[in-house]
Amino acid sequence: MAAFPQIGFDKSENAFAGSESPTLIIVRARLKAKSRFDRILTNALAIIACLALSSAPALGQSQAVARPLKTFKVQTPDGLFIAVQEWGNADGLEVLFIHGFSQSHLSWSRQFSGELAKSFRLITYDIRGHGTSDKPLDALFYRDHKRWAGELKAVMEATKLKKPVLVGWSYGGRIIAEYLMEYGDKNIGGIHFVGAFLKIDDQTRGPATSAVRKMASESLAENVENTIAFLKYCTAQPLPADELQTMLAYNMVVPAKIRGHLLNRPELYEDALRKITVPVLVSHGLEDRVALLAVARYTASVISHARTSFYAAVGHMPFWEDTPRFNRELAAFVSHSN
Repeated sequence: MAAFPQIGFDKSENAFAGSESPTLIIVRARLKAKSRFDRILTNALAIIACLALSSAPALGQSQAVARPLKTFKVQTPDGLFIAVQEWGNADGLEVLFIHGFSQSHLSWSRQFSGELAKSFRLITYDIRGHGTSDKPLDALFYRDHKRWAGELKAVMEATKLKKPVLVGWSYGGRIIAEYLMEYGDKNIGGIHFVGAFLKIDDQTRGPATSAVRKMASESLAENVENTIAFLKYCTAQPLPADELQTMLAYNMVVPAKIRGHLLNRPELYEDALRKITVPVLVSHGLEDRVALLAVARYTASVISHARTSFYAAVGHMPFWEDTPRFNRELAAFVSHSN
């Protein structure tokens, strides 16, 4: 197999600007409300805004988000129904995207609405507890890695993927590792880890950690406040108001209790990572304040043949903050892996 070329640094920066959105104004009003009536009213307005936005496209660009070719409800081995979407070229090489903690398939809108969709068959899904997938509150459905592995396998089988490239962002990288623990990489064409948390300790956790933990608070005020803080930590430059409000909406769809279950799970992935034989690309923002660069260097050291791509002036969301470069590199990686 020909060696995949080392990908170097990119000095380009994305400029973001925007004033505070109506949704954030409502949320802040709720936090400042003093009377019981004010709290009830502003809380209701915030919930209505979030529900309305939960089905809105994450634009950030002057174009409509593409409609999926197909949508599926896939049943997992433990009986949950997972929302799955197919985009792009039905005859193209296959890519399966796995989003991160408290996110949704809309995180990948700049991939399935862009140039990648012309050439590749793209599959997205909402992991359990997220988006429009089932959300049982019992910790039993979240703690065992076999459930996450079985969920990913069920999605791959239901969509009839043959040898897809798996793209795992942040927590999504953990889900890929858990699939590898159970099934190995024989049915995978390649793996793209993006800001992936494959080791969690004081050397890899960034300054966003405190906000992430408080996102599991049962206090709605504290929950919303820290979800906003987390999203602001995710990018090196401030997000425009419309993008931030859409992300806030689909983040708030995830119940606090489920967030807590996801944060209280062990990660013992090194043995599975060392056994990977397929091509691996590790992408990471140099200004990531959620998962520090140390975790990408760890991943590359454990997977000896992995290639790295580090993004200057980018945080935890390379696919969003520098979309042209991310999509270009992903396309090249997918083509190489097949």
